[in-house]
Amino acid sequence: MSQYRERFRAVRHAFGEFRKRQKLAGNVRRRVGHHLVRVAGEERVNAWVSTYRGYRNQFRSFVHRYIDPDSWYYPVLKNGTKGILWISLALGLYVFVLNYNFLYLTGAMPSVEELRNPKLNQSSEIYSQDGVMIGKFYAENRTPIKYENIPKQLINALIATEDVRFYDHSGVDPRAIGRAVVSFGRDGGGSTITQQLAKNLFKTRRKTSTGLLTRIPFIRKVIYKSKEWLMALKLERNFSKDEIITYYFNTVDFGSNAFGLKTAARTFFNKAPDSLNVQEGAVLVGLQKATTNYNPLKNPQRSRERRNIVLGQMAKYKFLTKAQADSIAALPLVTEFTPENPYSGPASYLKNVVQDYVKKWGEENGYDLYTDGLRIITTIDSRMQTYAEEATSEKMKQLQRSFDNHWRDRKPWTNEDGDEIPGFIDSVARRTERYKSLSRRFMPLYPDSIMYYMKNVKYKMRVFSWNNKRGYDSVEMTPYDSIAYYKRFLQSGMVAMDPHTGYIRAWVGGLDYDYFKYDHVKQGKRQPGSTFKPFVYTTAIDDTLINLSPCDRIQDRPFRKEYRENGEDKVWEPKNSTGYYSYSNMTLRRAMARSVNSITAQLTDRVTPERVAQYAHRMGIKSRLEAVPSIGLGSSDVSLYELVAAYCTFVNDGESTEPIIVQRIEDRDGNVIETFTSQHKRAISSETAFLMRYMLQGGLQEPGGTSQNLWSFDLFKNHNEMGGKTGTTSNNSDGWFVGVSNNLIVGAWVGGDDRSIHFRSTDLGEGAKTALPLVGSFLEKVYHDPKFKSLQGPFPKADGITKEYLNCGYSDEEETTSESDSTDTSGEVGDSTFVPVPPAPDPTTPPDTTRNQ
Repeated sequence: MSQYRERFRAVRHAFGEFRKRQKLAGNVRRRVGHHLVRVAGEERVNAWVSTYRGYRNQFRSFVHRYIDPDSWYYPVLKNGTKGILWISLALGLYVFVLNYNFLYLTGAMPSVEELRNPKLNQSSEIYSQDGVMIGKFYAENRTPIKYENIPKQLINALIATEDVRFYDHSGVDPRAIGRAVVSFGRDGGGSTITQQLAKNLFKTRRKTSTGLLTRIPFIRKVIYKSKEWLMALKLERNFSKDEIITYYFNTVDFGSNAFGLKTAARTFFNKAPDSLNVQEGAVLVGLQKATTNYNPLKNPQRSRERRNIVLGQMAKYKFLTKAQADSIAALPLVTEFTPENPYSGPASYLKNVVQDYVKKWGEENGYDLYTDGLRIITTIDSRMQTYAEEATSEKMKQLQRSFDNHWRDRKPWTNEDGDEIPGFIDSVARRTERYKSLSRRFMPLYPDSIMYYMKNVKYKMRVFSWNNKRGYDSVEMTPYDSIAYYKRFLQSGMVAMDPHTGYIRAWVGGLDYDYFKYDHVKQGKRQPGSTFKPFVYTTAIDDTLINLSPCDRIQDRPFRKEYRENGEDKVWEPKNSTGYYSYSNMTLRRAMARSVNSITAQLTDRVTPERVAQYAHRMGIKSRLEAVPSIGLGSSDVSLYELVAAYCTFVNDGESTEPIIVQRIEDRDGNVIETFTSQHKRAISSETAFLMRYMLQGGLQEPGGTSQNLWSFDLFKNHNEMGGKTGTTSNNSDGWFVGVSNNLIVGAWVGGDDRSIHFRSTDLGEGAKTALPLVGSFLEKVYHDPKFKSLQGPFPKADGITKEYLNCGYSDEEETTSESDSTDTSGEVGDSTFVPVPPAPDPTTPPDTTRNQ
């Protein structure tokens, strides 16, 4: 009886709940009707109700003609039909919510336009101006491939393994879904190739595609799958099966930072896709199950087993015979891992500059450097770049050997007195990431542990080496030892520029980007020494208030300058690098050629430091220049990049030339988006530019010229003419040289990571011995290449020159002793005679550069 009693109570409870729902539904209907009446009016609502009842009665009459309403099966049909209608309505509503992300419940879906024209994240490629690819930028390393370049057996392997009914379904395979449900996924998933493409192409499971309901675990999976089904159906309507296969192979992730078939084939086998054999294709298809577990590099045994499963599937579905599959499965797993590093290859340092430039341009013009597949054509010439890197390696290897022999067992970081700087490595170590990481770990409780790990614990590491053909040594070192090891290396930078177009032709920012990331062309700034002197002479010749010529003479004599800086009285008295004064009346050409400090100081005082800074800025120097008496000796830091650009003014008829690194940018279809040209501005008169070229030639032609080491290189065939200026800073910390020809300006810098690291003798450390050989070796390689024969030749002939520059005559007092270009800008006061100079012009008066333009 208790059982029946419980059943009765359950039925009564169910009936009660049904009556409650009926009552609730009635209340809802009444409330809706009440609001309809208020909005539309009672008469119109009654008309709608009458119309509805009329259609309902007509439909019932039609049904009752064929189905007896008193039959036993009538209620079943009626309720079944209602159920189907309600389910259809619910599905329609669910699809609507998915499609339009109603109330942000399910996350965004791609638009119709995005489905018809899906956009792949495609690598942007960098090319030299002669068409050689020199690097990539990417979020996903992908280069698209066409259908005809995909091996047929690779397509067969994919279909046999992932979706054998691919050509028979319309994006969703009910049989595969049913199999997956019945076997709880043990016999494979229900996803088709089209569904996988939808997931890869539109990133359906990223946070940007989520909504409120996707926060619920089970509901999340249902929504994700529903989206993929829906998109798969749409993709099948918009694309052919071949197009879907192509999109699939272009979007899929193969692991090891290889996206798309073309990149994967190159990464794992160093082949083009159409060169892949059956077993290699099976390895790549096998990766789709799990890119880490079946990675042929990390898990070769698993990868081989998975490869053989793919081959078995191909045999099962008759894409291979059983004998073929067994024969291939017996082969060993062979790979040739060739990873792509965006900074590997030539012009590694330049790529950072290109990246920053194009990234900024893209932000302003609506392009993404990492995903839009841009084709960036730089101004670099790949052959010149190769010659520049070869010249740097050859000469810096020799120079490093000389540097090591020079210091032997002594530490090269020294102070002004030549003594080792105490705590130098300690101060460098504190700036390293390893030290900061240890500090976060041990401070403040165990500070001694930081030094213990820095000085006593050795780690396996690769370090740069000139002595190893591979370019590195594998060693065990403590962090302190590695810092001391690297600080002993001399660093360098070299850049070549076309003075007429502003095109950068070669860029070497350091020894090896893998080990030295700092770019010494544009990022690094150091005192330019005597390479800054031409700006003083330019000011003296170009400014009509001074109006000097190369033949004008100034006496090499002591110079003393009292001045006030930051409220403090100071005295500056520069010394010549020879240690004495000749008291010769030198022409400006010879004085600049021999880099006489006393004459440059007198000229600077005469034209004023402010005027020198003004001219330097107009010609292309961007860095801040301190308008102090020592400015003419290069006391303010500048970069090699801007120094070479400023020297281009001498060859470009007096017009400053803005350096150009990117020549043009194309979209992924090869359409030119933008072309870049250099901006030219009049900086000095044409006559001054000609006279300064003639002055720079004096470094090679005048007795005692500091650039005469350039004659040791084979550069002067085909009537080629050159000029140049060397530079060496205090204590030989920096060596500079800028070589000037009619079609190419080349500059180089050599020095230590820190200014305290240097040669002890000017004979070894001056720019003529450190930087000049890099430029000479580079130009020798370029000029020996028949393709660059057009770069050689003389400077343009004089035309309309009003100032005297030839046949200046010679004085018996002139010395012919060779001088270096060393410039000590400290200007320590000694026992010298003060020699007054003519009054300086007003620095607020702008220079007059209107002559002979």
